[in-house]
Amino acid sequence: MIKGRLILSNLGDHMTEYKPLLQLPEPAGYKAGDVLVLAGELFGRGYANGLVDEAKRIGMTVIGTTVGRRGSDGALRPLNAEELSEAEALLGGQIVNIPLEAGFDMESVDGLPSVAEQLKKARPDDFATISFIEGSIEKAHAAGTARFRSNLAQVEAELIKLIPANANILLAHSMAGGIPRARVFMPLLNRIFKGTGDKYLASEIFWNSPLGQLCDTSFNEVTADTFRYLIEGTAAIRERNAGTGSRVCYTAYGYHGTGVLVNGEYRWQSYTPYVQGIAKMRLEDIAKEASSKGIPATVFNCPEIQTNSSALFLGVEISLYPLLSAIRREAGGQIASLVEARCQAMLKEGETVANLLERADRYLSSPILDRIEDFSTWPQHNTREQAELMLAASAELMEMHSDQKQLVCAELSRIVFLATGRLMLHSSWNPGSATLWLNHDIIGRLLADPRGAGIV
Repeated sequence: MIKGRLILSNLGDHMTEYKPLLQLPEPAGYKAGDVLVLAGELFGRGYANGLVDEAKRIGMTVIGTTVGRRGSDGALRPLNAEELSEAEALLGGQIVNIPLEAGFDMESVDGLPSVAEQLKKARPDDFATISFIEGSIEKAHAAGTARFRSNLAQVEAELIKLIPANANILLAHSMAGGIPRARVFMPLLNRIFKGTGDKYLASEIFWNSPLGQLCDTSFNEVTADTFRYLIEGTAAIRERNAGTGSRVCYTAYGYHGTGVLVNGEYRWQSYTPYVQGIAKMRLEDIAKEASSKGIPATVFNCPEIQTNSSALFLGVEISLYPLLSAIRREAGGQIASLVEARCQAMLKEGETVANLLERADRYLSSPILDRIEDFSTWPQHNTREQAELMLAASAELMEMHSDQKQLVCAELSRIVFLATGRLMLHSSWNPGSATLWLNHDIIGRLLADPRGAGIV
């Protein structure tokens, strides 16, 4: 178990200090006329919606961006009129319609086929022996970065026109992922994250293959390096605002495990295998570097939630269930009873919230996880024993529901993204650290506070 703050070494030269947010932040100085800029397009409901909702709640103006769309010829383009209207309606604000697609899998340089094109005929069984045209990945990577930076410069110019110089600005990075667009990946990822028996694939074997190393490069570019580009690419905004006394702050969404209640005590745990974790640590390092230069930049490591984009990671939702126990402990019985009643209504006749929590606790306290999960060497790869235990527990918990489209973890995910949005926005004003963990305890405390009104 990890309590308080510990300094622990991690992969390579990465050093991280485990800093859970232990106290609710004071209300931020953002006000009507100040601006939230979302660097990353909204799709459905997820983490970023909480930040957007909180900005609107306190009267901030919201400006969005778009990744753009690919035409039938593969060329990147801005949103058309209909797409722009739909995207702005979802955001509830204006979108700067300049494509900020991250990554390089679709880039063709010097007449070479793109990475996606080279993988069109690739077979999943050949993942360990696939090769690429010499130099093509490096050239595509450089081209993708150059395109992103060039388009970001245009976005910055538009933001300078749209945002008053005396406005406080929060630039929120919400870009993540980076799986190259090729059919060969999905069968392999399903084996890694959902496979048992003969269909199981060790994440370490995949990660050390040519396709795994391609993912590593792509994850770093999309999930982490775009945060560096955002900070560097909005320097003119910071310079313009410097003389007005207004603030320009940055946030990013991280994941580095979460503190949840296990056997009655808060304990750090993590979803395994989280191969994107290497990129998330790179994200932390970028925030630390910016902070050392006096730029308020914070990565908020948020709890696990279940969304459309996380459905691939079967088992990630198990860590959500103990939030019910944290809410009861931190927010009290009145608030907890409201949430528990909603969750109970989703369960089959004869099943109870208590049974649900007992089953989740049994999995999270398993000796098998104790042997794998270690903060100092995170992220860990999977093992067959761990994968089969996790997937069996996930299936058993899902089976307790009366309707597979009405899940307890969906209700708890909603609470998490609304709560983390409030915590992030207000903590960003005076963060105190380049990396902060938003664990289940601080979410429970927020629900008990007037600042958490309306979340439950």
